[in-house]
Amino acid sequence: MLFGQRKKKLELKDLIDQSEVIIVDVREPWEYEAGHVDGSFNIPLRTLVSRRDEFRKMEKPIILYCRSGNRSQQANLLLRAAGIKSVYNGGSMDDVKTLLKPAA
Repeated sequence: MLFGQRKKKLELKDLIDQSEVIIVDVREPWEYEAGHVDGSFNIPLRTLVSRRDEFRKMEKPIILYCRSGNRSQQANLLLRAAGIKSVYNGGSMDDVKTLLKPAA
């Protein structure tokens, strides 16, 4: 893992540990049904533009994830371009699950 990626993950871990967050899975519904992060909900990337107002109403930081981190980064860029600043790319589902684990 590159230094910048590790720093980003540490910042996300701090965010999760210090505040309540909303976790959004941007994969397709069939992928979500096959397995997802506990407590997350599904808003597929392809529906993001039409559902921007839902994100604007969210009052907590939003962490996005997908299978590999690619779609969640696309979603992150789309939402930030729409003026939603409290949104973060969590990367893959496994990355987010790791971030949610309590510190040992």
